[in-house]
Amino acid sequence: MQFLLDENKLKEHILTAVGWLTGPGCCHENTPVGELGKAMNYREWRGAIRGEYYAAEKTWNCCCPYWHTGQAVKALVMAADALDKKELLSNAEFSAGFLLANQREDGLFPAREVNGDEINTSASLETLDGLFMLADATGNMRYRTAALAALDWVAENAWMPDKGLFRDIYNSEREDFVFGVLSSQNRPLLDDAVFLTGYKLTGKTLYRQIALDTAESLVKLEEPPGNWVNFIPCKKSTGCIHPRHAFWWGLPMLEVYKETGDERFRELFYRSAAWYEKALRKDGGLFRGTYCDFNTDSFGHATSGSACAARCFMAAGCDSEDERWFRLAESALRFCCSMQLIKTADPNLSGVILEKVLPPDGTDRLPYYVRDLGTIFFIQAASQYLKLCKNNQEGEK
Repeated sequence: MQFLLDENKLKEHILTAVGWLTGPGCCHENTPVGELGKAMNYREWRGAIRGEYYAAEKTWNCCCPYWHTGQAVKALVMAADALDKKELLSNAEFSAGFLLANQREDGLFPAREVNGDEINTSASLETLDGLFMLADATGNMRYRTAALAALDWVAENAWMPDKGLFRDIYNSEREDFVFGVLSSQNRPLLDDAVFLTGYKLTGKTLYRQIALDTAESLVKLEEPPGNWVNFIPCKKSTGCIHPRHAFWWGLPMLEVYKETGDERFRELFYRSAAWYEKALRKDGGLFRGTYCDFNTDSFGHATSGSACAARCFMAAGCDSEDERWFRLAESALRFCCSMQLIKTADPNLSGVILEKVLPPDGTDRLPYYVRDLGTIFFIQAASQYLKLCKNNQEGEK
């Protein structure tokens, strides 16, 4: 297999991005992040990732620090492995401390998105894979225990076996689920295939059944090919498809195929990869406003979407041994690297992977919009690429 990116330059990009994620992008004091953070009532903020930065105003805010931090833990574990820098695991453990410190006694992760009293099931699930990986990397099983407790809570409270869907928004003040929000409340959440991971770790057959039933729902509800425009955060009314949607629900289909041998799931995964191929621009970029006909808005990039696309392409390349997928992954990674800010007057921007460029607002203020997800998913994708390069080189010896 041939890999074309310069590994040394990619390592530099990863290390610089890690510097941002563990530096200005991370809470080092027990202080809520922005106005949204103040309403979330977390006991502990140290280790949380500060999700949003407005370069023009030099102000921070947050959006669902739980799953963002969980994915940052995953990124740091992957980087520690790919770069052979085990010291990064201490950074991952620091951020994992935020997750564990705020976990409820019944196992629930209070994964609030933007409202202080509303917990999102999808965000809870997206928090877990990093903890599973951190437990494996460090040998400290308290991270696995916490993740399994959170998985149990979702299985027991949010899963609807008669529908193959999850209740999605939980009001922690009223202790019940909210319906009628954003026109689509119950969703088929296969995010990171965490129920399959839980099954492999515990042998609990309920976990396996939930994963397979969710996958069946996704097969039935697929629209357009490789995606699911009828569910939030997509917008059915306009046909706008979220840039990470096919990553969350399409990529795990490959794991379901490996578990079952059912080709339907593998074929759906490839349709999701094909969706990303069509959505990717010529330079490897991807827009937040991408529509069912693959037309796009003029502004509002989603660099995190390019990184997630790269992860899907690499999975397709490994599964099919078709190098075309690796060329697509390299295009997406090149775009991510081009969005990194290195020489900055503002230290809060140093090393960040810029998520998007905003449309002009009539002033000459910086149009840069930072979301931690651009940096987080770039580190994951670039670390995955380096690991594949290393494995390929070892295989050729």
